[in-house]
Amino acid sequence: MTTSTREAGEFGYQRADFDIVRAKLKQLAGINLADSKDSMVYSRLSRRIRALNLRDFASYLRYLDANAAEQEEFINALTTNLTSFFRERHHFEHLRNYIRQNRRPLKIWCAASSTGEEPYSIAMTAVEAFGAFDIPVSITASDIDSKVLTTASAGVYKIEQLDGMQSDFKKRFFHRGKGSNNGSVRVVPELRKLLSFQKVNLMDSKWALPKDFDIVFCRNVMIYFDKTTQLQILEKILGHMDNNGLYYAGHSENFSHVSSLLKPLGQTVYQPRVADR
Repeated sequence: MTTSTREAGEFGYQRADFDIVRAKLKQLAGINLADSKDSMVYSRLSRRIRALNLRDFASYLRYLDANAAEQEEFINALTTNLTSFFRERHHFEHLRNYIRQNRRPLKIWCAASSTGEEPYSIAMTAVEAFGAFDIPVSITASDIDSKVLTTASAGVYKIEQLDGMQSDFKKRFFHRGKGSNNGSVRVVPELRKLLSFQKVNLMDSKWALPKDFDIVFCRNVMIYFDKTTQLQILEKILGHMDNNGLYYAGHSENFSHVSSLLKPLGQTVYQPRVADR
């Protein structure tokens, strides 16, 4: 392990503790932690140990086993939420063109919405494509982390998070904060109403979600699962998609091992292989 002696001494953090944490996260969320994440685990769970006024990692792991409510805090602490508006911009250009060519009601699922930048980017793209706010589009934004969903639902961001966004989008889709809220922006209500937020653990056996999504964004999520788990999750996702739907994956995700399920359309955009379902 790379954890320093000082850290190990402060909370009695040992390799065995890391192995238990890794196994627990795999059990609860299906996420595989690499050996290199040992320091990250120490840093993030130390905050929980301090907040609970516990003595060491062994005490925390006993507490985790004895208190089911702590599982959510545990998952929240260890899941990574790196995101930004219009990340992997080519996907939003593809989505805009698709909507313009298919001006019809659309159900969209953003399966790892984090703090909201991705589903709001989807909503802005849809409004731009239709040319109005009052559009037949509904977006379900889900995440395993309840805390980031609270942030996403509020729709409040630091103004610098809009750096790189085209100026007309900033004016049309955000209100600038004043007074004590100076330096912040809030998503306009007309955009916010297109979204609903829901906690979803992709490892759960069933999801309380519609069965006919036209579009699914599940980007940079599968990289945290092993191939067997990826296959299981993809099969369930496709069960919630329309046969002619679109699946947007992250640029670093390789689905060659599930080619029987997904047909590549280019630029990490896929379509279900209906014949094999």
